[in-house]
Amino acid sequence: MILPIVRTAITAMRRDRASLALSFILPISFFAIFAVIFGSSRTSTPRVSLIVVDQDRSPASRDLIAGLESEGSLSVRTAPPARKGAPAPQPYTAATAEAAVKTGDVSVALIIPGGFGAHPVSFGPDAKGTQIELLNDASDTIAPQMVNGLLQKAAMTAMPLDMAEQGMKYTEEYIGTFTPEQRKRMDDNLEDLRKTLSGRATGSGSPQEFSGLIRVDQRAVVGENKNNPMVSFYAAAIGVMFLLFTASGSAGSLLDEAESGTLDRVLSSRINMTGLLAGKMLFNTMLAFVQLTVMYLFAWSVFKVDFFSHIPGFVVMGLCTAVAVAAFGMALASVCKTRAQLGALSTLLILTMSAIGGSMFPRVMMSDALKRAGLWTLNAWAIDGFTKVFWYDQPVVTLWPQVTVLLAAAIVLFAVARRLARRWEFA
Repeated sequence: MILPIVRTAITAMRRDRASLALSFILPISFFAIFAVIFGSSRTSTPRVSLIVVDQDRSPASRDLIAGLESEGSLSVRTAPPARKGAPAPQPYTAATAEAAVKTGDVSVALIIPGGFGAHPVSFGPDAKGTQIELLNDASDTIAPQMVNGLLQKAAMTAMPLDMAEQGMKYTEEYIGTFTPEQRKRMDDNLEDLRKTLSGRATGSGSPQEFSGLIRVDQRAVVGENKNNPMVSFYAAAIGVMFLLFTASGSAGSLLDEAESGTLDRVLSSRINMTGLLAGKMLFNTMLAFVQLTVMYLFAWSVFKVDFFSHIPGFVVMGLCTAVAVAAFGMALASVCKTRAQLGALSTLLILTMSAIGGSMFPRVMMSDALKRAGLWTLNAWAIDGFTKVFWYDQPVVTLWPQVTVLLAAAIVLFAVARRLARRWEFA
């Protein structure tokens, strides 16, 4: 009796070939995504965008900036990107660099103070004036450490002459005055070093290694007073992912009604397919918004996320996200023919979108190619909008890019659902 039951189950599975195929494609596709992100030995560390403000404008500061620009892991900017047809932008100042970090344009900015060229190395008590200020976004814990390490490397490789001169200066100050012979030998060695560096600049000579230390003062200009900052990020990230699952599951009622014959009776009444889809989409939008609200209220009550001071931004982003995911669910339900197909296809698409869209781990950790790919997902735009609201405390007017994309996606997806739903009208 067991074998006939098995044969019956296999036959039923074979009848729904799309669902059968997706059942095997899903794990392979999801494995491939994570293999590309984490498993490839050729995957390089994402480049960190870095703003540098040179208040000193000395040869030492220029050498240091040149050393940072030569690092492949950094994308160094001293001025905002030029816009076509606009005049050349002015270099960053300390104020504009800090504003860029606060608005999320970059995660790190370096301020090289005046007087750096006189004391570029942090030897001795009078080296406080050479302290470089590192402004950072507290939500990105990797970028400041990476920039600090590369800054020390750049100082040792791009400023060897300054390192040697300062080292000899402090040696004489703390150990004692050099004899004339020692002074002559020191000057001769410095001159040889200048010639070596000049030869390196023209392509000859061999690289030299020098030691030294640049003093850095790190200051978080975003998130230093936030309660549980990562909780607010994951409330949006995880929330959007499960809204997509909820919306696709709820939209599946359309398939149930078509299979049971209820849909035919509904369409024979005074309502048409457009009105039916709009009604279901409105219900799914309300369901998604309530679900998101409950999640943030839970985060506020348990994890002390600052929720009520961000109500306007939350309402705007919550409603736009809810509309977009509701339209996504309606489009998926219109594509599929059975509940099994809907379950497999929605799982494949939602997990893929969540992986590259930032719901599973921050997009800042991804390569530039994956960041661009993530912009094709609802997750990325929704998370960026909620991050602006809850992390950067930006006003509602700054949400227009995210709002525009989410609403445009909702319109397109609803149009797709309406076009595909014609098959039920003429069945």
